[in-house]
Amino acid sequence: MTIAVKPDQAAEPVFYLVDEHPHPEGWSTPLGFWIYLMSDCLIFAILFATFGVLGGNYAAGPAPKDLFDLSLVAVNTSMLLLSSITYGFAMLTMQQNRVAATQAWLAITGLFGLAFIGIELSEFAHMIHEGATPQRSAFLSSFFTLVGTHGLHVSCGLIWLMTLMTQVARFGLIEANRRRLMCLSMFWHFLDVVWIGVFTFVYLMGMLR
Repeated sequence: MTIAVKPDQAAEPVFYLVDEHPHPEGWSTPLGFWIYLMSDCLIFAILFATFGVLGGNYAAGPAPKDLFDLSLVAVNTSMLLLSSITYGFAMLTMQQNRVAATQAWLAITGLFGLAFIGIELSEFAHMIHEGATPQRSAFLSSFFTLVGTHGLHVSCGLIWLMTLMTQVARFGLIEANRRRLMCLSMFWHFLDVVWIGVFTFVYLMGMLR
């Protein structure tokens, strides 16, 4: 980088970059996406803190031991963990420029994600059928808000995943699609980490109360 002083008749010198280099397209996307993930971290931190404060207020209603089915939650957790592994395989095949294999691993990831959402919705439906609605107690309000927010993120991730599969089918593994798949990878693994916190803090510790 060279800085030159413009010979000017004015009294004050003018400084400017002589060889300002161009930036490649999308160079700032990862940075912007990391900033977005940090803002999501703050949202989940607030929801975890809220559950930590309100999670013990049952209002004489059902407690975690009355509602949670840990075996079902363990199966649900395995669905999300497996989806992270298959997404990792999709990224590996993307690096090898294998379009069909990448699409196949993305489809398997989507199926695991759909299974996760399906099990979670069935859990919610069962709890609501038992009268454990969000209005029943502060514990249930904070539970549905935290777990529901995570489920909403996974649902958005699934929509994003299907959109990218369409883009890859149409345009192939071009640079823009690689960048988008990389961003979704970060998002998907982030949701995995958050769910491990939910599983530990909400379900496991809830059963110990």
